[in-house]
Amino acid sequence: MKEAAVDTHQKALRINLDPSWYGTFAEIGAGQEVVRWFFRVGGAAGTIAKSISAYDMTVSDAVYGPSDRYVSRHRLHSMLDHELQLNLERLSDKRGESTCFFAFADTVTARSFRGNNECHGWMGVKFQAHPCDEPSQIILHVRMLDTEAALQQEALGIVGVNLLYGAFFRHHEPEALLESLLDKLTTGRIEIDMIEFSGIEFRHVDNRLMSLKLVQLGLTGAAMFGKDREVLQPSEVFYKHAVLVSRGSFRPVTHVNLDMVRCAEEKFRNDPRIGQKPVVEVMEITMRNLLTEGAVDRRDFLARADLLSACGMTVLVSDYSEYYRLASYLARHTAEPIGIVMGVPSLAELFDEKYYTQLPGGILESFGRLFKNDLRLYVYPLQSAPGTPVTTIDTLEVNPELRPLYQYLAGRQRFVALDNYRPEYINIFSRDVLKRIAAGDSSWEQMVPDQVADIIKKRGFFGCQRQP
Repeated sequence: MKEAAVDTHQKALRINLDPSWYGTFAEIGAGQEVVRWFFRVGGAAGTIAKSISAYDMTVSDAVYGPSDRYVSRHRLHSMLDHELQLNLERLSDKRGESTCFFAFADTVTARSFRGNNECHGWMGVKFQAHPCDEPSQIILHVRMLDTEAALQQEALGIVGVNLLYGAFFRHHEPEALLESLLDKLTTGRIEIDMIEFSGIEFRHVDNRLMSLKLVQLGLTGAAMFGKDREVLQPSEVFYKHAVLVSRGSFRPVTHVNLDMVRCAEEKFRNDPRIGQKPVVEVMEITMRNLLTEGAVDRRDFLARADLLSACGMTVLVSDYSEYYRLASYLARHTAEPIGIVMGVPSLAELFDEKYYTQLPGGILESFGRLFKNDLRLYVYPLQSAPGTPVTTIDTLEVNPELRPLYQYLAGRQRFVALDNYRPEYINIFSRDVLKRIAAGDSSWEQMVPDQVADIIKKRGFFGCQRQP
């Protein structure tokens, strides 16, 4: 049987008929949609030690401990840890030598009666790949996109079966496991915007590559990871935070990239709308920026990610090449102010109508979407060479036909000039750094932060001669 032909019923039945796997299903919200598959296909007694659904918050707290948010990563971890430990304590003496114990859990909020809530949830499995083995774990965050609660529940059940099947039979090839999560579903029904592999079976997995894979496969429009390489769930990071995003190639990150963020942060925090609100700063790389001859160079991606992490930055990888799509994505996760940092050349591109031919309303529609939620652009000046004029938002030339639109947006204070820049950095360009690295010209080291230069030399990034 080809793997592509294995449907949800067959997956659940194969697990039930395999005597190796035995464990617990704990599901909160949207019904017990995953375990229902295993009861439905038959042979569940060989797989299910217990099925539990602690809906009442007081009951849930009594079992798993208190939690500020019940549909959260923290609650999922508590459920997985508690249920697997119970299995090991209660069943190891009787069948531990021949059984791989597991705990599956999800905590979900599906469409409510009123239908105006966010439909999302956390799902995971903690399991032994071999009897008596240390546990491994996969957790993920899903957004349910169906408009009817019954369809959302159905989709949730299918994803859960796919996750268990992948964990049990594909844990040795995590990318194939990831690709199989939407078997018998479409990206129009389920979005997976975060996944994390951990434990002994996944000790060699780089979760940043798994995040990248989510975006490549279209399972989500964007994925995020922090400065310590940990994967992050965007809605949790952005929730009730003002957001400042700087887009770039960061190949490599230079003094000017960090100066742009510094300048924008000063202006952003001085905005009366921000006040004492917490601010999240993110460096964003688009998938288009990662493509080399039609494919993603993973080593190049990890090099950029490592250098941004060394600078203490949170990284967002997105498939939103258009700024208005990025703005819409951010506004979905926070109602607080949003700022996008860019250079003058990027602002000039925004006023090039060739980029909006796919929109019925053309450039006007794109700007309507971009500035819909009072978003502002923080624009860093351009000086193409030492001694040449500096181009700012006040001196930028745009198509005469679009000049009234430009002046209107400027008058509405949608553009913020970053006039607090450091002049010694304004002539630094990543492309020049790369050329000097390739030529063996050590002057590039003065164009990047010290920690960036050290990593590039030690690891031989971007064709640099590796140094001990």
